[in-house]
Amino acid sequence: MPSSTPENPLKGMAIMAVCMLILPLMDAIAKYMATFESMSPGQVTFYRFFFQLVCVLPLAAVTGAAVFRAKRPWMNLLRGVLHAGASLMFFVAVKYMPLADVFAIYFVEPFMLTMMSAIFLREKVGWRRWLAILVGFGGAMVVIQPSYAIFGWTALLPIACAFLFTLYLFLNRAIGDADSPLVMQTMAGIGGTIFTGVALVIGNGMGAADFAPSLPSSWLGLFLLILLGSISGYMHLLVVRAFRLAPLSLLAPFQYFEIISATVLGYALFGDFPTTSKWLGILIIVASGLFIIWRERSGTKQVEAL
Repeated sequence: MPSSTPENPLKGMAIMAVCMLILPLMDAIAKYMATFESMSPGQVTFYRFFFQLVCVLPLAAVTGAAVFRAKRPWMNLLRGVLHAGASLMFFVAVKYMPLADVFAIYFVEPFMLTMMSAIFLREKVGWRRWLAILVGFGGAMVVIQPSYAIFGWTALLPIACAFLFTLYLFLNRAIGDADSPLVMQTMAGIGGTIFTGVALVIGNGMGAADFAPSLPSSWLGLFLLILLGSISGYMHLLVVRAFRLAPLSLLAPFQYFEIISATVLGYALFGDFPTTSKWLGILIIVASGLFIIWRERSGTKQVEAL
């Protein structure tokens, strides 16, 4: 059965590669704000979605009020809530842990997505992919074990983040092409801003230090927060564009590019560098994820040949 040919796979791969190398800069900024500007992760997350919304509004001005008239508004707002919840957990984790460690643990997300597809969508997952999932989780445990001994429950936050992001991806699939990427990103910015604002008020009311409200203490801090929102808004628009130019199975491996820039930024800005055991865990996770992606592509090609 023939399938529609992507518009430009090479362009899609190029966009995805650039985005995956740039996106960890957001998390480096979040860690910088917590480390050097004494800003809580909850406040940083709020500014991320607030400035994301502000930064995409100039694009929204071109289309007028139509950008706020989503065909599935509540599902798009829920996307923003899930994305904001995942970002909040990630930013709390990077406050206390090295960037590369958090990313390595977070990369259990492809395994969660495969499991949920098998359980809820009844997609066929063979024993080889189940084995790869188990091996991948084993690699995550290699990274988590020393991190858990040092950081405690914080080391499990990237797993919770990966779970919420998996739900976010499922919701993207449910929405499909009902709304344009700009509408989806604008509504997600609204949902994320509202959620993080409420979380900030509740968390601060409970006396949680990671939700303490504050304003930027310097012009550099303000600039970095605006940059954080800009990267979030425009890079995710480009990621959506990449997925419309090339198939998911072709672009998925580029997610692992984030480990490269996260390691470089972590070492350059904070002096963090993964230990030998953590590199072993990272390699196990990446190899298992790539195997799952390879099996997915092989299955897709067999179906297309029918």
